[in-house]
Amino acid sequence: MERATEGLPLKQDEGMWTFDNPPLTLLRRHYGFLPDPPWLDRVRLASVRFNDGGSGSFVSSRGLVLTNHHVALGQLQKMSRAGKDFVKDGFLARGPAREKRCPDLEINQLVSFEEVTARVNAAIDPKAPESAQNEQRKAETSRIEKESAEATGLRSDVVELYQGGEYWLYRFKKYTDVRLVMAPELEAAFFGGDPDNFTYPRYALDFAFFRVYEAGKPVRPAHFFPFSAKGAGEGELCFVTGHPGSTDRLLTLSQLRLQRDTLMPARLGFLRERRQGLARYAAGGAERARRAQDLVFRVENSIKAMEGEYEGLLEPRTLEAKEEEERILRRRAHSDPALQAFSGSWDRVEKAQAELGRRYRELFFRKLHGHALMGIADTVVRYVSEVRKPNEKRFEEYRDSGLESLHLRLYSPAPVYPDLEAAMLAQGLSLSLKALGPEDPFIRAVLQGKSPEETAKEALAHTRLKNVGFRKRLIREGAALIESCGDSMIVLARRADPFYREMRKWYEDEVQSVERAEGTRIARVRFACHGKNLYPDATFTLRMSYGQPASYDAGKTRVPHKTTFGGLYSRADGFDNTPPFRLPKRVLAAKAKVRLGTPLNFVTTHDIIGGNSGSPVIDRKARLVGLIFDGNIQSLAGRYAYSRESSRAVSVHSAGILEALRAIYGAKALLRELAGQRASSRGRRRAGGA
Repeated sequence: MERATEGLPLKQDEGMWTFDNPPLTLLRRHYGFLPDPPWLDRVRLASVRFNDGGSGSFVSSRGLVLTNHHVALGQLQKMSRAGKDFVKDGFLARGPAREKRCPDLEINQLVSFEEVTARVNAAIDPKAPESAQNEQRKAETSRIEKESAEATGLRSDVVELYQGGEYWLYRFKKYTDVRLVMAPELEAAFFGGDPDNFTYPRYALDFAFFRVYEAGKPVRPAHFFPFSAKGAGEGELCFVTGHPGSTDRLLTLSQLRLQRDTLMPARLGFLRERRQGLARYAAGGAERARRAQDLVFRVENSIKAMEGEYEGLLEPRTLEAKEEEERILRRRAHSDPALQAFSGSWDRVEKAQAELGRRYRELFFRKLHGHALMGIADTVVRYVSEVRKPNEKRFEEYRDSGLESLHLRLYSPAPVYPDLEAAMLAQGLSLSLKALGPEDPFIRAVLQGKSPEETAKEALAHTRLKNVGFRKRLIREGAALIESCGDSMIVLARRADPFYREMRKWYEDEVQSVERAEGTRIARVRFACHGKNLYPDATFTLRMSYGQPASYDAGKTRVPHKTTFGGLYSRADGFDNTPPFRLPKRVLAAKAKVRLGTPLNFVTTHDIIGGNSGSPVIDRKARLVGLIFDGNIQSLAGRYAYSRESSRAVSVHSAGILEALRAIYGAKALLRELAGQRASSRGRRRAGGA
């Protein structure tokens, strides 16, 4: 069914649209294309989510999945060891027997969705305090998830859209046997390093292939995106399907002001300190640098992204536009008798933001900022306490519907490095001490008169949490063992847990409950003005964006929409092939075989955000023409608003991926599979590694 968009301030190509509400009228108006339900279903079922953060898609009938190298980076790191570095050296499985199983990767495929707004709202007593309403809301969503999971066997998540305006039940097919097939070297995938990150032109081979298995055999997906060897030309309509993480376009003015004045500066300050701590650790030698490389990448990437978002928030026009939008909505609420009861919602949200700003330092620093082991210790301590409660009374992350996924992460056999853990925990404790002061109750309870360094050293010295069997025993035997356990990490987590619970309860009762209740009311006003002719904020759920390859102006320079392999080699030469513009030996050696005019990266007008990494770019025929891996610097303000003129999504070109597999990596079996050809009997028998 078509939906009108008259009167809405939507730009061409704007929006991260849900599959229940695709932008049909906009597509017909701007591109003369109207996708039908079978097309939408096919595209949805070919798209997948990497549950540790990122997107991907099926690209063959034998369960092959394409995503970014940087989405794969965490798993590559976990599979690496000293002397066997899949991040640095890359990986190619020459035969199914050499595909490497990931230690804790979960891939989700959205198989169905249904609206449950009426049921959620019916469970809420409008006369109850907002904190009680929040508990009622959470209890009902937990019941819906549990009922669905038990009835279907599918991962079932209730998703909040439009800041509480709608609730949808998403059911996912869940895959946990996922194996690495191919990944380039880091220097090729992240060519240009941090200087080129969030810039354009780019020259990166940022792709990786996995294969999904079930019952020991490759999955046979009903739908996948076949590769287009040609790709998409400038101006050609194409789509991005992926899982954008989070946007804040529907927040109120007071919420944005708090982000600008308090939350963003605090988070950036913490991340910059984290960066310095990682640099000190990594300076201790090559092995330390290897151990930290995934964490370093994530912190550096987060800082650069957040700095760009912050600049967008500091731009006066961002808040001016929000102020104007709010005036329109408030006028509608005041003038419509059916909505007048909601006219004070913005003021109540503002009051809650003032409270959050007052206690934000405590909320952020009254918890342990460590790394992997500290996270495991915290999870174990909370787990045994939460699962004793009725399902609807638990923290959301410990509901029955999510426990299988939690176990996958908790029992991961990924390596743990005590020296890295100690360094990160000590720094986290130091930052909490600096922020809160030595007399803060949390600091006194956790440090007990010792220094952050001493506390971290002691916590790592007498812990068995590196042992997966020990973690399973703690979960199996439950609270009695946790309470009597002398494990040093568990003891530290027990000291911190009451403060975490206190701050979380305060936040949920005093801030979250108000934001959700008033957000629902503001959404009703917004729907009264615009109906469903707008898209919700991103929530790491499947969305569709539409757009086209397009050049753009950067100052007085016209930036072309694509780059080539020739440009890659020229850029490396221009920097004398030195880091971060150094090419791996294999890429350099292949120069004579590479068709230098082949497109490598390109930009499009698609509306994306973090989480879209690994998203397929497809044409009207649902053929893969590219792979999202970045945005230009102008796109970072997209957390708050979209600009078609300057915002660009950056992708690896489908032809570039095929050319790299052919000329650089000699991945003949992969090329045959992507072309839809059966593997040869020789290829099925032979196994080797890269």
